[in-house]
Amino acid sequence: MIKVAVAGCAGRMGRTVCDTVRAADDMELACGIDPHRPEVDFPVYPTVAAALESWAFDVLVDFTQPSVVADNLRVALPAGVDCVVGTTGLSNETLEELAALAPAGTCLFYAPNFTTGAVLMMEFAKAAAPYFPEAEVIEFHHCNKKDAPSGTAVRTAQIIAEARDGRASEAPGKETEIEGAEGARGALVDGVPVHSVRSMGYVASQEVVFGSLGQTLSIRHDSWDRTSYMPGVLLGIRSVGSCEGLVVGLENFMA
Repeated sequence: MIKVAVAGCAGRMGRTVCDTVRAADDMELACGIDPHRPEVDFPVYPTVAAALESWAFDVLVDFTQPSVVADNLRVALPAGVDCVVGTTGLSNETLEELAALAPAGTCLFYAPNFTTGAVLMMEFAKAAAPYFPEAEVIEFHHCNKKDAPSGTAVRTAQIIAEARDGRASEAPGKETEIEGAEGARGALVDGVPVHSVRSMGYVASQEVVFGSLGQTLSIRHDSWDRTSYMPGVLLGIRSVGSCEGLVVGLENFMA
């Protein structure tokens, strides 16, 4: 039985994770961690440190905020707790720094996206990138998302850049932005323009648009409900115990 603690259990994603863990036959929800202390029928602690004083758990699942997640991991990882992180906004340098705090046999698993469709979208983008000189990423999220661009968009742009093997885009860039409209060409992530849309009505969607002479290719993924993340979260919880160090991306666990 895998004992799981959920940081951010008062949030929408956190509540869904708690329900999913409790429904799994091979998992036990040890406790929640959230300073808002929701009224639930399981123990909730304001901090990871307070939870560790009272409970022993195997895995910490973190769906909190970019301003909180690093401090949570700085407590959990040195204690030998495997961590499954869905909170985006952490740089590669920060992830490597945090993973170095963990003793041997402990894993920090970070996934920019836990939906299998989004992972496949990134894999398809990787396959297409060498054949198209132009690529742009457009991501759409709900209006309460705390970071822009999304972790999925950043990771997609990085994958495209890696697959291009140093080849740069020839499309007009920021030099074409008119005065007073700076940012119109999006944020450059490893040379790939990324555009963030924030609006009510979305959960999480992303489109990758490739272009070459006389043709375009669009790859799109839409998530309409937070339950779409749960199979990936469960896969992360079940897999993280067999790894150590830093693992980035759900594709590492998808056979």
